[in-house]
Amino acid sequence: QVQLVESGGGLVQAGGSLRLSCAASGRTYSILVVGWFRQAPGKEREFVAGISRSTGSTYYTDSVKGRFTISTDNAKNTVYLQMNSLKPEDTAVYYCAADKSRMAVTTTPRTYDYWGQGTQVTVSS
Repeated sequence: QVQLVESGGGLVQAGGSLRLSCAASGRTYSILVVGWFRQAPGKEREFVAGISRSTGSTYYTDSVKGRFTISTDNAKNTVYLQMNSLKPEDTAVYYCAADKSRMAVTTTPRTYDYWGQGTQVTVSS
C-alpha cells in the first residue's frame, strides 16, 4: 500500500503563487507515475500535471502550461506542484495520485491506484 498526503494549499490572490507537496509513504518503490488532479465544485476531476519517476518526463494540461511546474524529490518521496500566475479558475481541491502500473503519464483518473485526501486552493480575483 501507498499513502499520499498533500499540503500547501490555501487562499491566494490572482497572480500569486503556491507550491503544493505530495508526500508518499509505504511501498513507495512501486510508484511509477505521480499525477496532480483538481476538482472544482460541480465539475469532474481533471488532470493537471504528471511526472514519470523513472524517466522524469512531465506532462501538463494546456490550461496550466507555462504557469505550473511539477517536480520530484525521490530521496524524500515527495512530488511538488509549483503554481505561478494563479487565476480564479484554478480554484479547486487538488489531489495527488500514484500509478503503479504504467511508466508513462496518463490523464485518466481511473488509471491511478492511490489518492491523497486533497488540499484546497482558492484564488481570489
